[in-house]
Amino acid sequence: MASGRHRTHRPRRVTFRLLAPIAVIAASLAAGAAAFAEIHEPSGEDATPIAHASVATPTTSPTHEVKPVHRSRPRPVDLYRHTGPNDMSAAVRGIPERVYVPDNTTDTVTVIDPKTFRIVDVYPVGSLPQHVTPAWNLRRLYVDDSGQNALTVIDPRTGRPVRTIGGVPQPYNLYFTPDGTKAIDVVEYQNQLDFMDPHTWRILRVVSIPWQGIDHGDFTANGRFILMSTEYQGVVVRVDTEKMRLAGSVRVGGKPIDIKASPDGSIFYVANQGLSGVSLVDPVRMRVVGFIHTGDGAHGLAVSRNGRLLYVANRYAGTISTISFDRRRVVATWHVGGSPDMLQVSADGTQLWASNRFDGSVSVIDTRTGHVLHVIRTGIKPHGLAFFPQPGRYSMGHNGVYR
Repeated sequence: MASGRHRTHRPRRVTFRLLAPIAVIAASLAAGAAAFAEIHEPSGEDATPIAHASVATPTTSPTHEVKPVHRSRPRPVDLYRHTGPNDMSAAVRGIPERVYVPDNTTDTVTVIDPKTFRIVDVYPVGSLPQHVTPAWNLRRLYVDDSGQNALTVIDPRTGRPVRTIGGVPQPYNLYFTPDGTKAIDVVEYQNQLDFMDPHTWRILRVVSIPWQGIDHGDFTANGRFILMSTEYQGVVVRVDTEKMRLAGSVRVGGKPIDIKASPDGSIFYVANQGLSGVSLVDPVRMRVVGFIHTGDGAHGLAVSRNGRLLYVANRYAGTISTISFDRRRVVATWHVGGSPDMLQVSADGTQLWASNRFDGSVSVIDTRTGHVLHVIRTGIKPHGLAFFPQPGRYSMGHNGVYR
């Protein structure tokens, strides 16, 4: 701009130079808020629309008032509000309660009636079964036969296997996106996640993970991302479920295993077997924000039926720790013996079921007292047992994670 012709506008140029940095800062803050909302803001029926009002133009007449703009507040996020004792889906009506226990040494599934604590069936499945995973629509169960490229399908109405699905590469674990459009085959031995069509089981995309031992996970509040542990290199990764690609990572150290989100989705609790406790991870900034010591071999996690407590299986210590989500600390430790591994809470919330990985048994614990009610012999190496059916609108996989 030529200084001679526009000298009278010089004050305006100074004002612009002062406002420009402010605009840049404001834009940066807005971008940060958008990134936070992308992970935390609920979507679909969980979203509460914000009213958008036009800005009123003041008039010079004193008889006109500018009315305040009222905006509706988003409903607080509670990821477990649909998993209370009375929140049973119509899809599971008439299905008998059973506990399905895979054993990756005997290559069998043991079926227990939780009302009588008796074994009602034992049958062979595929090689190296790791977890029993409820389908997204709650209508069938899948046995993750990690020693072969297959899933064994169980009809929960009969409690028996009905067929085998081939072409699913070495499924150590299995998840479903909250919208039900994708299955995620956790191919631990190949360090990858295979996104698949849950109807045809056709592979949509393979996501390679640059750290060994991809293992367990949980989804952000809007389902856009899944955070997953890599057991053998102490890293938690974040994967974009829409773009199907790696979207972040954080080193937590130790041996991270199971993962559960806090009720508001702001913190992810990571059972850290190598550090004897639970690492706390911020899923937005992907950084460790705390650690809670629980016991030697912290491994499996489960959320109480009221959504207030997190149960932690310390499989080397033979204990179960109870963490308060509100207080972020251990409020009880139960000495249950055995080697508690994966956990499931009964539909009414009064019992905690634990597979004892190195003791060939399943323990049933009273969630009010921490006392062991029963120990049931099931095989040699029981792993990801599933208590089914349970409350919830749909399953996100693993051995029974519901929303």
